[in-house]
Amino acid sequence: MLLPLPSLPTGSYKLHIFTSLAFYNTSFVDAAGWATLEDIVFAALQKDTWNILYLQSWVYPALPAAEWENLKNLFGVYVQNLILALSSDAKLYQTPYPFVFQVRTGCDLYPNGSYTKFYLLAYNAHNFVSFDVDNGRWERQQESELAAQVERQFNTFIGFSETAQHLLNVTCVDHMKKFIEYGRTALERQELPVATVFARTPSPDQLLLVCRVTGFYPRPISVAWLRDGQEVPPGPALNTSTVLPNADLTYQLRSILAVAPRDGHSYACRVRHRSLGTRSLLIPWGSSKAGLSGGITIAVLLAVAAALAGAIWCYRRRS
Repeated sequence: MLLPLPSLPTGSYKLHIFTSLAFYNTSFVDAAGWATLEDIVFAALQKDTWNILYLQSWVYPALPAAEWENLKNLFGVYVQNLILALSSDAKLYQTPYPFVFQVRTGCDLYPNGSYTKFYLLAYNAHNFVSFDVDNGRWERQQESELAAQVERQFNTFIGFSETAQHLLNVTCVDHMKKFIEYGRTALERQELPVATVFARTPSPDQLLLVCRVTGFYPRPISVAWLRDGQEVPPGPALNTSTVLPNADLTYQLRSILAVAPRDGHSYACRVRHRSLGTRSLLIPWGSSKAGLSGGITIAVLLAVAAALAGAIWCYRRRS
């Protein structure tokens, strides 16, 4: 299983590059690649030509045209050599098709000017080989003959290791600073969260209070349930989803709290987000009895409104 990359403190930036190589047989490999600044996908690899596609208007002006050409050529040679090396090693150990190799590489820049860098190679979504950038050494992350072979082979590619060191130690951070400068408006975009609270009753003795929060950007957010004004601690009754993307480049999540119907407590969902500043969104539910009666009241009002609309329509037809 791939290890998750750690979250970064406020004021940090991350430039990550992803490559996926799906080996279907000895003659067909499907290659895909893309780059992100924070959570913005700003460039991708065109499959047919392996040209770089610029997905944000501020990306191409950030670097000289000659540098983009150099990066395109460098990345093309890198992908070709990676495919050849991995394909020959897989053939040597009779690895069954299909299989997938994935690469995550890049650098993280911190507010004090320091940075970290990494290169992780995965095989079928499991950590496989990593690159120690400081020492220029490849290290296997699993005990398999294939991993040992790739480790040995990559450590003989001195030129490849030296190029990777330079790209991760110098180029990555230098280019990231340029992208931050040109893409600051996109990076500093803020969208207010919209939150709603509703209930579900999976059984007569259980009430699920659901707080749905959507439309927010950037990604970091804090959602908590309050019982009588006090934050509900983590536990089996509380289930909060991971933050998920929306189609409009915003995010959403749900937080569900299981309570006993008519337990006499009041509940509220509290949302904190950068776009709100020092304020918080507070969406109350109240006691389960009050919440259910509120739902009944809304249903009655809707029925009355529908009946009134029908009466008006009939009256107009007669006249």
